[in-house]
Amino acid sequence: MKRRTFGTFVLFFATTFSVVTHFAAAQQPGSMPGMSMEGMDHGQTMASMPAMGGMTMSQPRNLIEAQLNHLSSGTTIEPASTPMYMMMGHHGAWMWMLHGEAFVTELQQGAAETPWGRRGGDKLFSTNWIMPMAMRRVGPGQLTLRAMFSLEPATVTDRQYPLLFQQGETAFGAPIVDGQHPHNFFMEVAALYDIRVGERGLISFYAAPVGDPAIGPTAYPHRMSASENPLAALGHHQEDSTHIAYNVLTAGVTWRWVRLEGSGFHGGEPSEGRWQFQPSSNGLAIDSYSTRLTISPGPNWTGQYSIAHITSPEALYPNEDQQRQTASIMYNRAFGAQDANGLTYGNWSNTLVWGRTRSITTGHDEHKGNSYLAESLLKFGGRNYAWTRIENAGRTSELLLHPGQALPEGFEEDPIGHVQAYSFGYDRDFRLGAHVTAAPGAQFTTYTTPEALRATYGDHPWGVAAFVRFRIAR
Repeated sequence: MKRRTFGTFVLFFATTFSVVTHFAAAQQPGSMPGMSMEGMDHGQTMASMPAMGGMTMSQPRNLIEAQLNHLSSGTTIEPASTPMYMMMGHHGAWMWMLHGEAFVTELQQGAAETPWGRRGGDKLFSTNWIMPMAMRRVGPGQLTLRAMFSLEPATVTDRQYPLLFQQGETAFGAPIVDGQHPHNFFMEVAALYDIRVGERGLISFYAAPVGDPAIGPTAYPHRMSASENPLAALGHHQEDSTHIAYNVLTAGVTWRWVRLEGSGFHGGEPSEGRWQFQPSSNGLAIDSYSTRLTISPGPNWTGQYSIAHITSPEALYPNEDQQRQTASIMYNRAFGAQDANGLTYGNWSNTLVWGRTRSITTGHDEHKGNSYLAESLLKFGGRNYAWTRIENAGRTSELLLHPGQALPEGFEEDPIGHVQAYSFGYDRDFRLGAHVTAAPGAQFTTYTTPEALRATYGDHPWGVAAFVRFRIAR
């Protein structure tokens, strides 16, 4: 897609985005008995929903109340104190919410010259998602219906955007090298049902033809510490790439501040047909499973450990099964006075993640490698954001291939070292309308290259991203 055409599309998208949110806002009731929408943050839950009355909201005090929000993908949660940007209202017995954001990014990258030219590249593209959801009381529990959509199949052309040292999935049948694939149009279609067991217990069920099994922390597009960063994490395919899986069934039990979940799902990654509601290249079967333990000892903390057996996830290696392990800690602290929407003028969100993917078929413990991530996002002055992401990501011999090159006959993917990436960014919010904000910003990234890749990339490649972030707000 040419840049002029792309710009026209982005303008159309932003205009439509504003009109839809303005229309939705007009449907909100001005005053409803038993329902308070002002000041609702990520941490607030549905305490009661009378059949003929409104909804009563309350600030969460524990893991169970935070879990009932269901504001992240799958059944993942962040600390209860984490703010969440959204619109909300109700229609009859239903409470509805609308979340969404879009980045329009110009990315420039530089690395060493190779026989195929300079690694890196520049591109104008948009990453984006929108998530409508609704919940109500049904029988003894709470029913939540949620969907998530992305226009990235149109706004990320050529089936990827440039991202030095990134790898995972395919484009036009070749392994993606130095690029990040777009998300599918259908990112999630799910139903959740939660039953309270006294004051301290919760039993939960999750079913999704496309969704997020119980693996890893909240995926990078949806976690607060990464919410201002327009680019994917290098460790995505060791840490949270299963957030768009097929045929997911999850059951969980929560007792006070401890939660245990198990999932069955289809392990194959999505095919390159990003618009279609379709399976991976190896079918639909629920052939993989995972277990996750989550703890939340207080409203500012969550941690998780998960382990999964994933059957044939990668199209280029159809006979290879993988074991994935992840562990993470999230800390969030709100501070300062509240604005007119009930959000504090300051917030500090942090995430630490370890992810490890091992080839079960080959038995090589380090075949896919370990990745480590640290993220920190500081909101200050009500509308300023500064952040960093630091990664130490295990990479494989696929990075020695020319971008767009098909796998050579007899190629074996082996670990080749760890890449360090250091990103720093800033943006500032401005109101575009009643329920849309925009934040122009920039991010700089520098990399440290392992010995095996220095002839291909140089010692310290770099990248600069200039962007505008659009977000649904209250």
